[in-house]
Amino acid sequence: MRMELIQPFINSADAVLAQGLQSPTSIENLTMEEEAYRRKGVAALIWVTGDIEGRIIFDLAPETAVRVASKFAGTELPESDELVRETVFELANQIIGNAVTSLNDQGFHFRVHPPALHTADHGPKTSEDTEALVICFETCIGDVFMNIALRYSHSHRLEAAVGQ
Repeated sequence: MRMELIQPFINSADAVLAQGLQSPTSIENLTMEEEAYRRKGVAALIWVTGDIEGRIIFDLAPETAVRVASKFAGTELPESDELVRETVFELANQIIGNAVTSLNDQGFHFRVHPPALHTADHGPKTSEDTEALVICFETCIGDVFMNIALRYSHSHRLEAAVGQ
């Protein structure tokens, strides 16, 4: 796992969650996953293509997702399940957007696809050349999980090898 690809996502998630929830966060757990990801609740799946390719799953237990949506909407309870999903998507967009900006500043070029609702119990399996890192952020209203499986694209690796 290339930490230079992962660190911007960790930094971004920490900053966005701490600011949005107005409370500090901490990384509770960080593990490498070899099996398919097991969804915890309301999850957004974002694909990345270009110099870097792979996917990020942003996942909250149902109760945590409701509390996050309530906090962001400024209401006691969210009006609908749709509002909860949209809040998770918006949080994912903010986190991915900040991380992408950092990676773009490093010279990477890629496309981030819009978040999609991840409803399968298991996520896409990792491959031989792509490991997945699962990070659990502990927040004041529950745990937030981020599953990151990224790698340099084949064309990027070829360009780097030719340039050496």
